Amino acid sequence: MENLKEINCKEIFRKAYENRYTWKNEFNGYKGKCIFFVNNNNHEGEFFLGKDFKPNIQKIEDQKIVRSIASQLFEVCIHRVKREFNSVHLENNFNLLKNSDKGIEMSVSGKNQGDKYRVKNDCINMVYRKIHGTIIEIFVEEFLHTGKGVLSKKYSSQSIDPNTLEAVSQKLEYEDEFTNIGAADCWILNSRTIKYLNQNQEEEIQKFVFEDLSFLK
Repeated sequence: MENLKEINCKEIFRKAYENRYTWKNEFNGYKGKCIFFVNNNNHEGEFFLGKDFKPNIQKIEDQKIVRSIASQLFEVCIHRVKREFNSVHLENNFNLLKNSDKGIEMSVSGKNQGDKYRVKNDCINMVYRKIHGTIIEIFVEEFLHTGKGVLSKKYSSQSIDPNTLEAVSQKLEYEDEFTNIGAADCWILNSRTIKYLNQNQEEEIQKFVFEDLSFLK
């Protein structure tokens, strides 16, 4: 076990932060076919995602499904934006909580007071962040190593009340698959499976598939 004073949490987190896979700044967006599977039903359409990361879903009438597909595309893309470490975390300090076989767990003080992260092998495998008044807790089980950074491949997400610290949403289990598009060497989500327990404690599965992917010029 490393001596507490030898663990520089900010540098450890910086290294893991910079090890995340991001798209190049000249990314112009992409398009393709989208298919949504739920309860033995499927809905097919087309999508365009511009450089502004605003998804445009076409050929699907059900607006609830349109919003669901769009939210997945937006959520994935917003995490591909390259933002320099100091532009995000300059006003934060990182403080050691514990060091275990699961990684180095740290709390944030400063601008994002109360957030927590865990890092192992230059990968952020736990996120505990307050976003829009709710705590989001994410645990990552598996990463995809692209050679240009890592992508979360298998993980869970749950919302927590910041006052009671009790769960206020069902636990969502994600499994993502990515494909490498052409000469640009750009990794794009081509399927996402989400599992959760419904109000009757029965497992439900949603699956989003993105095919025939090509870049917008």
